[in-house]
Amino acid sequence: MKGIQMDLISEEKLDRMTSMEKVRLILDEVRNGKILILEKGLTPSEQTKLIELTMAEIAPDEFSGIEIESYPVKQNDNFLSKLLGKTTNKTRLTVIGPASQLKTIKKDRDLISALVSP
Repeated sequence: MKGIQMDLISEEKLDRMTSMEKVRLILDEVRNGKILILEKGLTPSEQTKLIELTMAEIAPDEFSGIEIESYPVKQNDNFLSKLLGKTTNKTRLTVIGPASQLKTIKKDRDLISALVSP
């Protein structure tokens, strides 16, 4: 069957994995041409590690890298947590795919629009 495979990965599955397991899963699947939609985004350190490993594995004729987009969770911090400097800066839905197949057209706080090509 021809087409592009898109996998939606639940928050529960991601919560059962270590940071390195998440990064390795994402990189391996994207290298195989899949587009991943994560219900829960990666932490900033996980995103950094993913980018570092991606850069190390880029090969001109084989793997062109990844495209990653996510949008932040609404901050519902109360006055006390703001006063103490504790804010939640998590990400929710994240879209990751091969840079050669996934191009972000538009992104704002409520919408990620992407073009997927074979």
